[in-house]
Amino acid sequence: MRPRTQIAVARREDDWRSWVELRLKVAGLPPDITTQELWASFSRHGSVTQIEIFEDSRGARDGSARVTFGPPPQNAFWTTIIPFFVNLRRGVRAAVRLFLENPRRTFYHPSPVNKQIKYPEVMILYADSLEFGFMYDPQTMMTMHTVNSSERAGIRFKQSMLYRETVVDFGINVNGQAESFRFSIPFAHLETIYQADAGNDDKVELVVSLPTPPRFYRKLDEKDTHEAKARYWSEKDAWYRQTDITHFPADLKTSPVALKKPRPIIDIGRWTTYRLRFKLSNETRALFHRIGQALRDYNISIEKMAGFKIAPHREPPVWQYIDQPVPVSSRPTSMLEDLLRDDSVPLLAFAVRYQLEVCISQGYLNEHNLSQAFVDKLTNMQPSKAQDLLEYVANQGKRIFVPMELFDLKIVKGSASRPPIPQYCTYIRSANVTPTTIYFNTPTVEISNRVIRYYAEHADRFLRVRFTDEKVEGKIYSTDKDTMDEIFTRVKRTLRNGITIGDRHYEFLAFGNAQFRENGAYFFAPTRHLQPDHIRNWMGNFDEIPYVALYAARLGQCFSTTRAIIGTKTTIREVEDVIRNGYVFTDGVGMISPFLAQLIFHELSVARTSAEPPSIFQFRMGGCKGILAVSPNSNRQEIMIRRSQYKFAARHEGLEIIRWSQFAAANLNRQIIIVLSTLGILDDVFVEKQKAQLANLELAMTNEKVALTMLQKDIDPNQMTLALAGMILEGFQRVQEPFMTSLLRLWRAWSIKYLKEKARITIRNGAFLLGCVDETSTLKGHFDDTPSTKDLEDRANKLPEVFVQLSKGPKNKPSVILGPMILARNPSLHPGDIRNVQGVDVPALRHLKDVVVVPQTGDRPIVNMCSGGDLDGDDYLVIWDKDLLPREWNHPPMDFTPAPKITLGRPITTDDLTSFFVTYMKNDNLSRIAYAHLAFADFLDEGLKGEKCLRLAELHSTAVDYTKSGVPARMTRDLNPAKWPHFMEKKNRPKENIYRSKKVLGKLYDQVELVHFVPVFDAPFDARILGAYKLSNSSLEDAAILKRQYDAAVRRIMAQHDIKTEFEVWSTFVMDHSKASNDYKFHEEIGRISLALKERFRALCYQKAGGKDFKVLGPFVAAMYTVTNEEVGAAVAKAKIRGIDQTNMKAASMPMISFPWLFQGVLGRIANGTFG
Repeated sequence: MRPRTQIAVARREDDWRSWVELRLKVAGLPPDITTQELWASFSRHGSVTQIEIFEDSRGARDGSARVTFGPPPQNAFWTTIIPFFVNLRRGVRAAVRLFLENPRRTFYHPSPVNKQIKYPEVMILYADSLEFGFMYDPQTMMTMHTVNSSERAGIRFKQSMLYRETVVDFGINVNGQAESFRFSIPFAHLETIYQADAGNDDKVELVVSLPTPPRFYRKLDEKDTHEAKARYWSEKDAWYRQTDITHFPADLKTSPVALKKPRPIIDIGRWTTYRLRFKLSNETRALFHRIGQALRDYNISIEKMAGFKIAPHREPPVWQYIDQPVPVSSRPTSMLEDLLRDDSVPLLAFAVRYQLEVCISQGYLNEHNLSQAFVDKLTNMQPSKAQDLLEYVANQGKRIFVPMELFDLKIVKGSASRPPIPQYCTYIRSANVTPTTIYFNTPTVEISNRVIRYYAEHADRFLRVRFTDEKVEGKIYSTDKDTMDEIFTRVKRTLRNGITIGDRHYEFLAFGNAQFRENGAYFFAPTRHLQPDHIRNWMGNFDEIPYVALYAARLGQCFSTTRAIIGTKTTIREVEDVIRNGYVFTDGVGMISPFLAQLIFHELSVARTSAEPPSIFQFRMGGCKGILAVSPNSNRQEIMIRRSQYKFAARHEGLEIIRWSQFAAANLNRQIIIVLSTLGILDDVFVEKQKAQLANLELAMTNEKVALTMLQKDIDPNQMTLALAGMILEGFQRVQEPFMTSLLRLWRAWSIKYLKEKARITIRNGAFLLGCVDETSTLKGHFDDTPSTKDLEDRANKLPEVFVQLSKGPKNKPSVILGPMILARNPSLHPGDIRNVQGVDVPALRHLKDVVVVPQTGDRPIVNMCSGGDLDGDDYLVIWDKDLLPREWNHPPMDFTPAPKITLGRPITTDDLTSFFVTYMKNDNLSRIAYAHLAFADFLDEGLKGEKCLRLAELHSTAVDYTKSGVPARMTRDLNPAKWPHFMEKKNRPKENIYRSKKVLGKLYDQVELVHFVPVFDAPFDARILGAYKLSNSSLEDAAILKRQYDAAVRRIMAQHDIKTEFEVWSTFVMDHSKASNDYKFHEEIGRISLALKERFRALCYQKAGGKDFKVLGPFVAAMYTVTNEEVGAAVAKAKIRGIDQTNMKAASMPMISFPWLFQGVLGRIANGTFG
């Protein structure tokens, strides 16, 4: 018998049977009641979807609960079974009282297009069959597995308007056991559903083809999904994420991860086209049309597909061709290969095989379309040419249904080749392991690290791996339930069993500290003579570290992205730390001579705004880490290191630089604003500052003076606003040059986006600076016994002191900031995290610029009071804006003493490292804690000073320390908010759980309207440059070749990080990205990537131009600009012929235009005629 089709009908007030869900209030419960006991007692009467046991304001259970049914039960048992008995443990029963609750909503959802049209919250159709496969060609689906409806398991096609998702439930037999599965597709990830001709009026076929897999779930027995002490349960707790559907799950335990899965029932990661077949009655036909109308309102088109065909299932033969080794004698080999290899080699060179798997894994090619003839052609090409061809396919980012046509392509010279790279960079292969599949990425150029530099001859054997959720989902987030266990098991299997690509097997090596937080690690494909163990042993001696977390962190030091200093010799002198009351006031701070700092900065060849070197370098040297502050007391080539900077004994002792101090603008964020609001700053202060910033952003589009002021003052961490300011000074805004205009628009859109989403208000009277310690012991520190006083001047004089000198103050001269200010560190969650300090002038510290110098005197370091900070590379927010000086000064700080570290009491193994990696992923609650803290801070009357916010602040500190302590931050259920403010955009939550915030963050959110970024393509290029030189054909051809290489490199970066336009890569103002990293970390990461890209291609341009002298470089840069103009002009002309205007010219279909702007300064000189 077919399951009953559900059709939602209009609710009558007296008819509970028509409701989507029904809630019963249960009273008279014992205090130790469990959700499992309630579920067992009520599930006999219907489908229980949710249970909540209530607590009073003190957190004690009040003897009541709510049980939710969906759909409602068949009978009104709450009126006929009196009293109702709940079965407890040990055969005891409790008599309880039941009350029907009035529904809180109408169970209808308004259309986003027309609020007068309302759809049922849930609309369900039942399908006859469900097929899994992929598109073999544009109109043919190859079906790989079919599920038919049965009496025991129907196929439900459900539209949830409340959660805005399509859910498909189905059942299959796995090893003789009936199992229930589900996959869900958010409306945001659906673009088109095709309706195929079913050949019969009462039948309908829908085809959903997705570029990436949705989330899959398997249902467990609901009785086994309750936690003993939990006070909340949902039927969603019974649905566990899935990574595989296979008859042979035991095979997975020992199998390495590879693109080709062994013997799946359904390859849920790669069979992402679904065909559902329905038989419609008159009543269900009306529901079908209503579903179609609702989906169209969410911009999901329902299109009829004529000529749709089904291809029968078959196994692809290509794997057999390419996996079969051939004798060495069949092709010439080198002596080195003879020593390293056995008597056979793979059919395809590894670089070609890898790039082929890039194309297959990313969906640009499908193995079922690949024939033996294709493999033969690929094999007969020169490996470099074959690699170029496949990289070209990946760069285009489009599905190729007839692969043999690729060999007819005339690839323009330079469009896929790999030009030389700077010595501090490397080509790195990478992979994203998702719950259901693996994606390989075209090698990209990145700044290298110590390990890869040392093993440079084996650089192509390193694989950077990141574990993420499905491609459109981003990072894998932790959960306090077991529903994600299958995913974490897959991560552990990958770390233990490795990854196989062709004849190479990649094994886990280690992970960098930044990688670790983003769920990434390095793998290495061993040779006969080099194993991952050998590399780890070379990295250092870690035997004396008994803690797994700390052991992993020390290994990670070696993988920091650094620039090696090779042209400068150094001598090392050890100096003592300043330790008092158990605090290390000089934690992480060393010193360097001005002479050595100058040599280092010269070797780095970084664009500089001053003749002086930076005041601080963040560094790695052997087993030491932290910062080096310029000290006049250091000898010429001397570096002074403190014990707190020494972490382990390393063989490598060279100096490596991570970054250096520079001015960045001070920006508020939601957390800082909440703390300042708690400390007495009025809402209107923030509202007025944001209002002014929004007005200036709008004015800056047309007013050069306003634009310059903002760009020169509101400097981002990557210093890109200064680059834009330089373009304005060179007249490019005045002539409305298209690249400059596009960047200006992007900067405005990016700034407004972060105002809306983060409350990122820029504060002119402030800075974001690296911190260091006062080596002169002049600055006054914090003392616990400082007497309180009401006199404002007296209070200010008793404040801890800091020294802040900006390299460019008024009139572009150095300026020391004096007077009261606040000092903070991100993230700030506790009222005591923001400290009031006094800015003073110390002549002996005037050699330090664009840093905040803090005292080494006092009872406790003031940076420790700022969210538990230290001085080994932390940035601090310094604000001297009088509007933002709190009424409440120096609220008692939190105790940031870390929890005792966990020790194993035995030598640490690789298995311990990989287990810690997975345990961290499962318990990484940092973002959940921060979101909950923000929600409670807004909801609770007492805000940050409320008990829940204070507990969450402590948990957040524990979570931050987890990477070194190994102690997870366990977030209890009572710390999960029940209500969320509207500004947090919890779109997947029911409306009843969202409230409109009237506090400061709600006001700021409502004040901002987002602006979409639209690049400019049809504006004329700058005639001043186009007419400056008479250019030779050879220079134009050389520029065109380099441009194609540059464009390909940019497209690789865009593809890897899911960035939409080149403008975002060039400027680092990224509007959206893959979400594998948080926005702040990604801004740093894309800054490094963009800088490496620019420096790499500048070097190539210098070679082609014949040097750096303007006489030869100027004409070549003009040629770069000219070929770009010609490409864009041709594309714009074609677009206009097709009737496409500027607003509809999409960046993805237009030529790239950023190439000549590698030389912004040279373009400015040409435009302004300053050739001298």
